[in-house]
Amino acid sequence: MNRIYLAVLSALLLNVASNAMAQEPAKSRVLAAKADSRGAIGASEKVQPEAARPSLTSARTQYVERNGIRFAYRRFGRAEGTPLVFIQHFRGNLDNYDPAITDPLAEDREVIVFDNAGVGGSTGAPKNTIEAMARDAEAFVDALGLQHIDLLAHSMGGYVAQQMAVDRPELLRKIVLVGTGPRSGEGMAVRTEYTASLFVKKYEPQDLMWGPIFFTSSDAGQAAARQYFERTHLRTTDRDAPVVPETAAAHGIAARTWGAVGGSQDYLKQITQPVLVVNGSNDIVVATVNSYILQQKLPNARLILFPDSNHGSHFQYHDIFVRETKAFLDRD
Repeated sequence: MNRIYLAVLSALLLNVASNAMAQEPAKSRVLAAKADSRGAIGASEKVQPEAARPSLTSARTQYVERNGIRFAYRRFGRAEGTPLVFIQHFRGNLDNYDPAITDPLAEDREVIVFDNAGVGGSTGAPKNTIEAMARDAEAFVDALGLQHIDLLAHSMGGYVAQQMAVDRPELLRKIVLVGTGPRSGEGMAVRTEYTASLFVKKYEPQDLMWGPIFFTSSDAGQAAARQYFERTHLRTTDRDAPVVPETAAAHGIAARTWGAVGGSQDYLKQITQPVLVVNGSNDIVVATVNSYILQQKLPNARLILFPDSNHGSHFQYHDIFVRETKAFLDRD
């Protein structure tokens, strides 16, 4: 039945992916998005966002402390309206964000990317539950003095984003969930043997691992993988520290616990913010059917599926993804 759902959805929703979204659904609630949501900045946050030609490649790494954790982050773009905070995937750091996505989004809003506790340049112990990871992410947002934010979260970052929406609904205006799934989603308790092997295989450089994890084996998929690698290596100085094995182990436990069979998905009813759910037609990390489940169970969600694509569909179709995301975020 899930294969039938996905076949029908792919045919219907890819038409959506090729055109800008016409309008918010009638059930979307209007939130106070026009007000400047950037709160007062504390003494530890004096640096203003970079204004000229905002770019992830050139934005300098900054630090802010909260709850004994020194968070590494990069902040750039147009300091107006609601800031867009990115939450990273498993084993990802600041350098795995794609400038083909962050930079055009930063033309119209402020973009903030960060390392959660124990990741890359951030200190603190890595957490082994999604709930604790969400609390650390909330602490980071609070450290910057932000009162309202939008979230763009990928993979395990999407688990964290969902928990944040439950914990702090007043903090979030809109949410973009990419390549992710609900608690106790289908096939999320344990990765397939093939997919698990991709995360432990050795490469030189190691970032080549993201090719088979994010992209399909087709010619188009492989070309997209090469282009993604090139874009994420445009930055040659002040690069982030790699994710250490201890952090990967803790986060692996968190992801498996989130995906374990038997958990309730009733919490999704509490997430009333507008949500854009995005995935590829064949996500080997978080099965694509989980995006459909999110769209069906979230009160105010829409879904886009991209063809011939995997866990990093937004990297492959970055132009369309940015256009759709801008339309979603900019509409009241």
